Formats: sequence, structure tokens, C-alpha cells
Amino acid sequence: MPQVLDPGKARTMDEFIAELRLLKAWAGNPSITEITRRIHRDWQRAGRPRGEWPARSTVGNCFQVGRRRPNSDLLLAVVQALVGTDEAVLSVWRQTLRAVLGEAEAAARVSAYDRLPAGLPAFVGRTGLIARAEVSLASGRAVQALALEGMAGAGKTALALHIAHRLLAGERTDVPVLFANLRGSAPQAPPADPAAVLETFLRLLGTTGDRMPYGLDARAALYRQLLAGTDALVVLDDAADEEQLRPLLPGIPGCRTVITSRCALTGLGGATRLPVPPLAPNDSFELLRATAGADRIAPDVGAARRIADLLGHLPLALSVIGRHMRDHPAWILGDYYREPLITLALEDGVRTALSASDARLPKGARRLLRLLALHPVQEIDAAAAAALLGEPSAAAEHHLATLTTAHLIEPTAPDRFRLHPLVHAYAEERLCIDEPASRIHQALVRLLEHGRSRNAAVRPETRTIGGFRLPMPRQPAETAGETRLPQHVRAGRVLAA
Repeated sequence: MPQVLDPGKARTMDEFIAELRLLKAWAGNPSITEITRRIHRDWQRAGRPRGEWPARSTVGNCFQVGRRRPNSDLLLAVVQALVGTDEAVLSVWRQTLRAVLGEAEAAARVSAYDRLPAGLPAFVGRTGLIARAEVSLASGRAVQALALEGMAGAGKTALALHIAHRLLAGERTDVPVLFANLRGSAPQAPPADPAAVLETFLRLLGTTGDRMPYGLDARAALYRQLLAGTDALVVLDDAADEEQLRPLLPGIPGCRTVITSRCALTGLGGATRLPVPPLAPNDSFELLRATAGADRIAPDVGAARRIADLLGHLPLALSVIGRHMRDHPAWILGDYYREPLITLALEDGVRTALSASDARLPKGARRLLRLLALHPVQEIDAAAAAALLGEPSAAAEHHLATLTTAHLIEPTAPDRFRLHPLVHAYAEERLCIDEPASRIHQALVRLLEHGRSRNAAVRPETRTIGGFRLPMPRQPAETAGETRLPQHVRAGRVLAA
């Protein structure tokens, strides 16, 4: 089957329409009138009544992107008009259309409410961020939109809800409040369709079904009209990208919007972007104590602080381990040395969160993320990343930029980056699952040669990777916080296959 006749790569309705346009070109680019004539002929042979035959304009609309409720029966009729009665080809297009429409149906299921979610998680610290957020959302500003960006598990949603509650405190009770989970990083569901979110928002604002606009732009216009002069507060949690967000932004003076996203929303003009890093060490300790209980932490405060350090002060991981401490009183704090600690944090939520971010990466960036696990937990530059990949520096720089945008690596200086300890641990897990040992060995050899070429003091040690003992750059000196850990833990880590 010619490649142009294989629509299997389509994941959205717009991508399916793009493939349909290519099919039309492959078929000799017949006119819409000719395609309509063929459909009429086929449907007449099938005995379908003339009243069901599509008009020429309806057939032409099948090639337009941006359609929310396509007629699948007619789309398949267009395919048949272009390829004939080859059932094998028609079957491929039929299966792809079913998959695409299933994805569209899932995207149309939204979680949107006229109130903030109940059951706030434990919240500590962030004083500076809160102050900056309140300045950006102060009355009188032309556009009052705040985007909180950060890695998975950084506590963006908790911070957004904390800010939202502070904004509402003391305000009049009739201020409209809208909240939507946009599922930008949900592991088991596609990002929410903004048209579906707007439909729910409009219904919450009093729009009846007979007044509901059909198109995305018309819904966005009515949404902004209804919010004008209301001082509404809109919270858009877990945004996928700017394209999903733009129709949902009120863009009206007085209306405040708080956004969270794992992506860097560089194209979101007019919004104040605030990075949400892991917690400061003291706040990290306080969150661990608030989750585990003060009595649980009191016997060994020093160990609790080392645990927070090993978790990279990530709020999600701290909450996971705090709950484990609370529910497992037989574990003393000394039992939470590195290996079980990292395993517990990954097992009970952090792995899932990081995997969702990882799954949305392009292939090259995903491979680099795994190979970065071969580098010690310290800064890396584009040249070392290129050595790991065996690709030109320009390609490595592109992949590093992608990982930075997804907040899976952190820039520390021009052309220097580092992984969060838990991202490094996740990459170690995935490395031997996704990369064969032979390619891992080749990457290590290239990294060692790169170190020698730069006169770096790289002394090889060995680590077990996929059952092989392979040379690799020596780990950096242990930090003071790790010196009290058991010797068998500090002696070196084994990559999990």
C-alpha cells in the first residue's frame, strides 16, 4: 500500500483530514463536484434514499480542519470515492477514523466546575512566589494572567489553589469562579478539548443549550462577553500548551486567570510566567513533618533533613514519603536510606508523574533523557550530551532545549544543565528497558573519550548495566548529607533493569 494511503499516524481529527487531503492529491486531485458525483453513485447502488445524499458543500467541508463533530459515514464515503472498493485500504481508514473519534470523544470529557476543588493538600512556604503572584494579579493591570510552570510533582496545583483562595478571601460572594483540569499531562487521557471546556464554562455561566454557539471562536467570544465586568477568577490547571489555553483566557481587565503547566509557555503573550522550583530546604522539612506528623520526625531531625535532601525537596515525593512514615511506624528514619527511599517515592506516584511528562517527548529527547542517567548527578553541557548521543552538538542542543521546556532538566548556567535527583533515578530505570546494552556501552565509550579530549579528570569506575560491568565516569564526591548513610548504599548504585 502506498504510504500516502496509510493514515495510521493520524492521532487527531485535524491530522486525519490532512491525510485525507494527501489521499485526494494521490488520487489525481479530483474536484469536489466529481467526488460528490462518485458518492451519489455509490450510495445509489447501495440503495440509500436520495434525501441522504450529501450536497457538494457538505462534501467540501470534509476537507476542512477544525471540525468538532465530523460525519464519519460521509468521511468514509469520501475515502471510497478516492480509492475505489479496495476493502483492505478502506479497512485501514475505517480503523484509524474510529481511533481518532475515540480520542476526540475522550478529549471532550472535561472536569470543569464553578468552584475551587475541595480537600487542599498540605501547603507550606512559597512566600516569595505568593507575593509575586499577587502583584501580577493585582487590580488595575490590563491583563491579569499568571502561569505557574515547573516539573512534575513541584506543587504547582497546590500553589495555584492556595493563591486562588487568598484572592477570594474577603471578596464579595457573587464573583464568578471557574476551574478546569485541562489534563495536559494526564497519563491515561488526552488533553481536554478547549471547545468542550468552553461549553461547560458557558453552561455554568447560565447559557442554555439552544444558545450554545457551535464553533470554538464563537464560544470564546460569548465566554468573554459573559465575563466582562465580573472580576471573575479562572483557574486552568495542567495546561498542555498555548494553543489549548488561548481560547480559555478571558483577556479582560478585572478577570484573573491562574494557570499551571509542566511546559514552558513561552508563546503566551501578556501572562506573567513564574517558575515553581522544588521547595527550599526548611520548607521541605516542614512539609515532611506536616505529612508524617511531628512526633514521627522528632526522634531524628537530622535524618529527616537528609531524607528531604535525597528527595530533591520535591513536594510530591515528600508527601509520598511522609505518608509512608505515618502509615509504617515500625520504620525508623534511619531505614529511609537512598535505595528504599527513592524506590518508595517512585513507586507511589513520582514515576507515574514523570512518565506522563516523558511520554509527550519526541523520540530524540526521550533517548537523551535516558542516556543522561549515565552521567554523574552533576551539571552536563551540550558537548557531553552530544557525545552520549553520538550526534552533532546542534542536535543535542535541540534535545536539551526540549527537555528544558518540559521541565525535565534545569538550566544552571549558559549551556549547562542538570537533572533533578528523582528524574535521574527515573532515567536510570528506563535506560536498560529502552536501550540495548551494546548501545549503552557505545555511549559510555564516547563519553569517556569526550572527557579525555577535554583533559577532564575522568577516572573510570564500573557499574552493572543490563547485566554487564561497564566503565563509566566516576561519581562526584559525596555530599556531607550522604556521609551518614550506610556504606553499602554509598559504595555505588546499580541501575535497575
